[in-house]
Amino acid sequence: MAGMNLPGVFEVDGGKKGFFKISFDSRQVFCYNKLLYFGLREELVMRMRKKPNLAPRMERCVDWWVREPEAMPGRWRDLAPACRSLWVEVGCGKGRFTVETAAANPDMLLIAMERVPDAMVVAMEKARELGLRNVFFVDIDVARIEECFAPGELDGMFINFCDPWPRKKNAKRRLTHRGFLDKYCRVVRQGGEIHFKTDNSPLFEFSLEEFAACGLETKNVTRNLHENGIVGIMTGYEEKFHALGTPINRCEVVCKPFLLPPEEKKRPEADTEEAQ
Repeated sequence: MAGMNLPGVFEVDGGKKGFFKISFDSRQVFCYNKLLYFGLREELVMRMRKKPNLAPRMERCVDWWVREPEAMPGRWRDLAPACRSLWVEVGCGKGRFTVETAAANPDMLLIAMERVPDAMVVAMEKARELGLRNVFFVDIDVARIEECFAPGELDGMFINFCDPWPRKKNAKRRLTHRGFLDKYCRVVRQGGEIHFKTDNSPLFEFSLEEFAACGLETKNVTRNLHENGIVGIMTGYEEKFHALGTPINRCEVVCKPFLLPPEEKKRPEADTEEAQ
């Protein structure tokens, strides 16, 4: 095993699946895949372990779990009438950012979307332990966001460290692709905001291009958020990326209705990841 420049972390060659970096401090396993499509760096993807006793753990958090979000459009604010704003977090993972944001903003009603129950249950347990009553969880894909929220119902969205989907053929699956932006701007009120963070620089540049193509204003754009010290609330991923010295990209997008622009026709290029 080749050592890294971090104590207690080692690299193991996993063949075609990339490199596995094992931290004996945290006992967590990470998979590094070289994203040659972007040609800049390796991408960090945390592998979730299967959670024991998932069903009973979910049931113990039933007061924080909205099982049928499709029945909630126009009714979300009834969950916490005292809250003055309604935000969604896409892909909350284990919920560090979720619960800290909810705790720091008692006037915000936060709905956390997460497709992976094994991760969502950890986040719900954190909210339950803190007794937070302004955060709720749904296990549904963000592609169905229009089924869950009425037009203009949201004040904003958080999109943190989403999958970069590096292959060109998967560009439409990136959560900042114009197809998704169209959905977001239908459920977020005009003037509402999307706060976007990623460690993946190529994804960030792609996203800025998509925002511009849709005529959406961006502000507070930074390619090294924590350059002069920690800014805002971190996710669990973000803390690890920052510890590795990876710059964090962030921007805020102002939502408004727009006509979905056509896809640009570009000269076909080889998918470098597949070409290897």
